[in-house]
Amino acid sequence: MLRILFVVLYVIIAPLLGGLMAGIDRKITARLQGRVGPSIFQAFYDVLKLFEKETMVVRRSQNFYIVFSLILVIFTTGLFAWGANILLVIFALTLSSIFFVLGGFKASSPYSFIGSQRELIQIASYEPAVLLSAIGMYMVAHSFNIMTIFTCDKPLYIPLAGIVLAYLFILPIKLRKSPFDLSTSHHAHQELVKGITTEFSGKALAMIEITHWYETTIALGIVFLFFSSNILIGLLAAAAAYFLMIIIDNSFARVKWQKAFASSWLIALIFGVGNIILLSFLAN
Repeated sequence: MLRILFVVLYVIIAPLLGGLMAGIDRKITARLQGRVGPSIFQAFYDVLKLFEKETMVVRRSQNFYIVFSLILVIFTTGLFAWGANILLVIFALTLSSIFFVLGGFKASSPYSFIGSQRELIQIASYEPAVLLSAIGMYMVAHSFNIMTIFTCDKPLYIPLAGIVLAYLFILPIKLRKSPFDLSTSHHAHQELVKGITTEFSGKALAMIEITHWYETTIALGIVFLFFSSNILIGLLAAAAAYFLMIIIDNSFARVKWQKAFASSWLIALIFGVGNIILLSFLAN
């Protein structure tokens, strides 16, 4: 009963935490640019305004995909909080992203169409490193179960240092930050207007933003798992990783999709696969 209560509370708190981090992101970004910036609660205000606005659509069915994407990411968050199989969490999260892409394709806009194509490229770019993270955790904790990984008495980040580096490299892709904000962006430099989200408005755009908040908490939750042998260190590591993403986002120009894809696979191969091979030799 207590475990179910924890899952429900986590599912409720996760988007609140994600929205707060989005507000902190805006504040730090503004300070780095010499501006005061909005309130750290501005992300919540924006979403509430979107729910009050009229939803304009090119095709009615496009918003159904966004609803399914949100439902799946909520389901994924519940699985993560329950301590389920991490592979199931990764696959469910990817399925949520696929529904998001289908919504962009369904809008039939040249901007959203290209944005959807780039979103698929981003998924193909970060998935190898994410899957290698799960495999590495299994090799150290001897289980794909998140609860087992969480309670593992071994500090995972030491034997999985290469995989941690590979995961941190692809984290900006998952969070849609520069230099890998190819499909859509929160900043004005996006040449595709708003990319995959161009033809979404009102409640649909609000749901997309909430989905992104959930995705942020899950992505940082995986960072936490690498350091979960000490809860305080794990929380600090997740916070430091997010702060690092903000700094990178404001320090690098966006790269072309070819470079994003090639570099993420190369890093996953060198650091991720290399780490797995090394662990295999040490185990023998």
